[in-house]
Amino acid sequence: MVLMESGVVKVMTLTLASNKSISKHPHSRSAGFTLLEIILVLTLIGLASILVFPNVGNLESRTFSAQVRQAVSLLNFAKRTAVVQGQPASIEIYAVPIAEATAPQSLAAVGRWEFSYGSIRFIDDTDVDFEVEEKIEVVFYPEGGSSGGTIFLRFEERESRIMINSFSGEVSIENEN
Repeated sequence: MVLMESGVVKVMTLTLASNKSISKHPHSRSAGFTLLEIILVLTLIGLASILVFPNVGNLESRTFSAQVRQAVSLLNFAKRTAVVQGQPASIEIYAVPIAEATAPQSLAAVGRWEFSYGSIRFIDDTDVDFEVEEKIEVVFYPEGGSSGGTIFLRFEERESRIMINSFSGEVSIENEN
């Protein structure tokens, strides 16, 4: 607003009632959050995290199961390869990362599998039981048989058995929790 008084221009500006003496409420309501608002927001975040991440703790368990299925698939592949090609085929199973393994791949090996985050125990067909420190090799023959044995894979509290029949070469899984 502009006022003219005796040749002098006065400019008046509007001001807000921010002075404590002018304001009716000395403390504004939006100065912070109430305890109820904070609890409500934390509850909503908690519920959303349960819905979004239902099996985060179960991720390692699913990875372990996937690793066991992968080993069984490779063993079955070696069995089929031996029968189709008419010559022995094997799978090398490593208990250490393959980059650290010093042994070269055998000529009959059609694949390698690494299980470096758990422990491997092997019982062969002669009932010799030993902890695998580097690798084992399971051989399949053209007639359908194999070197056979039972592979125990353990990760934390989970254990799976991969049983290989020496006469038929059949590969099966048994899981224990």
